[in-house]
Amino acid sequence: MILRNRRFKPRPTRAGVALAAVGSLLLLPLASAASADSTVEPGDVVVNETFDSGAIPAGWRAVDGEWQVQNGRLVGTAASGTKKLTFGSHLENYRFEATARFESVNEATRWFALGLDVPASGATPWWIATLRSGSTAANGVEFAQLNPAGAWNVTNTAAAPRAAATGRDVKVRIEVHGHQAAWFLDGKQLMRTNQLQRSADGGLAFVVNGAKVSFDDVKVTALGANGYLRADGAPMTVIAHRGASSAAPENTLQAQEIARRGGADFIENDVQLSKDGVPYLMHDHTVDRTTDGTGDITTLTAAQLDALDAGSWFAPTFTGARVPTLAQQLADLRTRGGNLLLEVKRADSKEQVAKMIEVVRAERMTGRVFVQSFSRDHLRWVRELAPELPTGLLVGALDADPVAVAKELGLTSYNPSGGALEARPEVVKELHAAGVATMVWTIDSSAKWQQYEKYGVDAIITNRPTELTGWNQAQAQQVPPATAVAVTSPADGTVLNRAQRPVLAVDADNATATEITVDGVARKAGEVLDLTELSAGPHTLTVKATGAAGTATASSTFTVKADRAGLGHLILTSRGKDTTVALLLSELAKGKYTLLARTAELAARTGSLPKDAARLIAADAKLLQ
Repeated sequence: MILRNRRFKPRPTRAGVALAAVGSLLLLPLASAASADSTVEPGDVVVNETFDSGAIPAGWRAVDGEWQVQNGRLVGTAASGTKKLTFGSHLENYRFEATARFESVNEATRWFALGLDVPASGATPWWIATLRSGSTAANGVEFAQLNPAGAWNVTNTAAAPRAAATGRDVKVRIEVHGHQAAWFLDGKQLMRTNQLQRSADGGLAFVVNGAKVSFDDVKVTALGANGYLRADGAPMTVIAHRGASSAAPENTLQAQEIARRGGADFIENDVQLSKDGVPYLMHDHTVDRTTDGTGDITTLTAAQLDALDAGSWFAPTFTGARVPTLAQQLADLRTRGGNLLLEVKRADSKEQVAKMIEVVRAERMTGRVFVQSFSRDHLRWVRELAPELPTGLLVGALDADPVAVAKELGLTSYNPSGGALEARPEVVKELHAAGVATMVWTIDSSAKWQQYEKYGVDAIITNRPTELTGWNQAQAQQVPPATAVAVTSPADGTVLNRAQRPVLAVDADNATATEITVDGVARKAGEVLDLTELSAGPHTLTVKATGAAGTATASSTFTVKADRAGLGHLILTSRGKDTTVALLLSELAKGKYTLLARTAELAARTGSLPKDAARLIAADAKLLQ
């Protein structure tokens, strides 16, 4: 079932445009079985299938294996080997989600997959995101390609915190931005990759291997071009400050390699021009601190910079490391993987910035470069020269209105120092509401990572990228404690008279929010329940607790008893006229319940007794007849 909604153009949100790994903006087309649908806009739900029709949807193709719809679910069976069903239309960026269940498996190593780039015919090559039944294994989840030779190229693996097992529904979600993708299980990101190779004529698919698997609630949503906002359930993006600068000489290819192997999503490096206009990686104005040479970089030629030793100052093992050109760095990232957060460190004119942009384009890396700077002029020039490049403003102190600044400069992200953000952490939500990401610098302690994660920042620039990657992975492997809730007052089965005033109380564990209702009407914990407002008979208190592990509910049924003392309490608290109250009390004392009920009903009509009070008094009197 294909749904289109041309009028719905949502403001970018974390859920709607986010990709956990800060991603590519030169997004290669998502391969599809059909030609691209250029009318699809971010936020459009292009597939929304529940299989309620009882049949495989039109346009879905069972390439091999046994595929059928049973009991409202798509069921794929592969007694042996790998079997596929293809579907879908072209998208540049998308979210692919489904509920899946292993019905049976030949062994725990068997798997199902969401096909990310699969030709309609099922011909190789194609890319998938897999989940094994024994998903807690080291390769429980994977990104992998089956190449034309029939060999698997597994690019990324991870272990899930829980076993998918059999007979258990799991929610799977893949968010794709060009060559980058993030893998989510039950709402939590387990891993990401930047190694997808995209084709021009692939599409989506379900794949099963040595298993019988059922799928439901299949949804594919087009995402916006800003993949820098952190998705729900995703960790903070890891940006290696000057490479892995705590473990290798900064701004070198050696620091870049260590950061890449350590799992950094982006390498952050500083770029300046040599005397003869060649962009080089260098933070300081001079080469004195980080090389065996001296002098301002702008006074040294490319030949002079190439001759410098940029590693021995850090440690003897790095002797001979060179000051890389921007072209050398980008070539290494292009061929071996990785993205660049390029800081324009010093440029006196738009022409100088243009020289940097020329190199990015020459190396075919416009889709994997993000530009930041402290200089607003630099960012304005980048926007004029290369509007396709995302930009971020570095600030040491927050602007009075960061959202307005971001709008004026056309920013993709606003990048404050850690200290600046701590002064006004609420600015993160304000920027997110405007569709602007936050990348905070330069944070090297786990305590601070935890703090900024709670602020909701999208990325951390750190000198310790490997450690932050590990910290992210540890957070992902944590299984949240179960949410539990119980009603403590009024307890189930309690019988109360109208003079009592019970306090609503619940006991919730591992809950971030609780919702309480009495007979469907919202109440609050600690609220005193006025029993003169409730009819005699049973009433139901229900509580719903929500936590990281999901929701839990509990309820209790208590009874309001109609008795002589309670009826007297109703009369005395009724706010009726004194003469009416005295008459009702007299009739109560004489046990004339039928007369008392008629008196209350008449008093309501004459206005000498509030109608709600009269209704309850009359009802209790009739029960006591």
